[in-house]
Amino acid sequence: MSKIAVVYWSGTGNTESMAFKVAEGAKAAGAEVTSFTAAEFSADLMDSFDAIAFGCPSMGSEQLEESEFEPMFASCEPKLGGKKIALFGSYGWGDGEWMRSWEESCIAKGAVLACDSVICNEAPDAEAEAACVNLGKALV
Repeated sequence: MSKIAVVYWSGTGNTESMAFKVAEGAKAAGAEVTSFTAAEFSADLMDSFDAIAFGCPSMGSEQLEESEFEPMFASCEPKLGGKKIALFGSYGWGDGEWMRSWEESCIAKGAVLACDSVICNEAPDAEAEAACVNLGKALV
């Protein structure tokens, strides 16, 4: 059985609701899933999971949330080499530049992206929710 972590930060609840759908998809595919907020996760936990879904909304000028998520993720970056991951998050403005930059950074660190990242504008609609379920399944 695959062990999957779903790690997220959410300010408005939109990315949190996406995280719930990612976990739902991974569980449906037979994985053992543990969800963490960014404050609960650390690089020390990376090796405990076969794959990890990271979720963070776009903040400021299309960047990761700086006080909790970005420091946690930066500490995990040295362990991304060969690790199967997936990315997701919501945004309120812009065009998804933060996600493209995040993907490029992860690939440069050697991460293996399990599938296309999922982004949605504001609260996830039915299409975004289905994409999150599929993202969770792709991690297994």
